[in-house]
Amino acid sequence: MRRAIHIVSDADFPANLYVTSLAFGTAFTISAIAGVCIGLVLGVRRLAGEVMEPLMMGFYSIPKVTLYPVVLLACGLGLWAKIVFGVMHGIVPITLFTMNAVRNMPPIYGRAARTYRMRPADFARHVLLPACVPEVVAGLRIGFSLTLLGTLIGEMFASQSGIGRLLMIAMNRNETSTIMALALMLFVFAMLVNLLFLAWQRHLSHSDDRS
Repeated sequence: MRRAIHIVSDADFPANLYVTSLAFGTAFTISAIAGVCIGLVLGVRRLAGEVMEPLMMGFYSIPKVTLYPVVLLACGLGLWAKIVFGVMHGIVPITLFTMNAVRNMPPIYGRAARTYRMRPADFARHVLLPACVPEVVAGLRIGFSLTLLGTLIGEMFASQSGIGRLLMIAMNRNETSTIMALALMLFVFAMLVNLLFLAWQRHLSHSDDRS
């Protein structure tokens, strides 16, 4: 605990925290928006979903570290490399959860929308998203943790600043106390956010049960 307080009070820590927060926040926003949109499309178009699902699972099974040289060549050594690396980790689970949520939606919703001749945009906004929100939130909860992991790994391998860079420096210097302190801070942050997502998911599920 004392080591964690010492790290937080260091003059360079706010700058490193800002860099990591910016990269992670951007990566998670992209993963969430793109993952939900792609998942909705693949869920509605079942044939496309059945074709893309094994491809996404195959891509996700590849160790992302092996793709980092490609990311560096495409994005350079900077912020966008970390963002892309975070998105690579987070977008697939969000897409899969959203796609499965659409597949599990009661068929009567679609029939009612066709009866009322709803436009695709209105159907997605007023029927599809509300029906799928609990499972989408579950996907966001998983995607949040994986996007954070990807961003930190990106910082560890090729970055001049950030929490991941601090971890790599501590590992190279064999500073166990620093590694444990940073890991504890990351664990507490991830746990608190996941608890918020879980509470939101349960609230949505209870609301659906009451309705």
